Amino acid sequence: MKVILTADVKGKGYIGDIVKVNDGYARNYLLPKGLAKEATTHNLNVAKQQAQANEKRRMLERLSAEEAASKLSGIKVVVTEKVGETGRLFGSVTSAEVAQAILEQHGIEIDKKKIVMSEHIKDLGEFPMQVKVHAGITADIIVIVEATQE
Repeated sequence: MKVILTADVKGKGYIGDIVKVNDGYARNYLLPKGLAKEATTHNLNVAKQQAQANEKRRMLERLSAEEAASKLSGIKVVVTEKVGETGRLFGSVTSAEVAQAILEQHGIEIDKKKIVMSEHIKDLGEFPMQVKVHAGITADIIVIVEATQE
């Protein structure tokens, strides 16, 4: 029997896949648990339309991510921190502080989890970082750490 999976089923496939399974497995397990629906012509047409809509949505997300990456690429963000007598920071600069600085200085809201810090920043200076905008799309930014003026 052919069925359209409505959920990921281990060993069979992923959501939206059309798979051939044993009749008993479909009638006694997949269909009652709502993991699949029978592959009638109507259900196949609906699944095809949903797949097209999902593809269009993914394309639009990718385009907007590329646009956001082009806006972010090469921007410089200034973060001010308290420093000790030796010029070292009290603590370190976090990705949350960088995200807040990007929002305040450039008006672009970024999730702190998308900022990739190769090392903890504990000194003054310029540090290159990457922002993961979307799967496979990154933007390079420069974070400038300065001492606060007291």
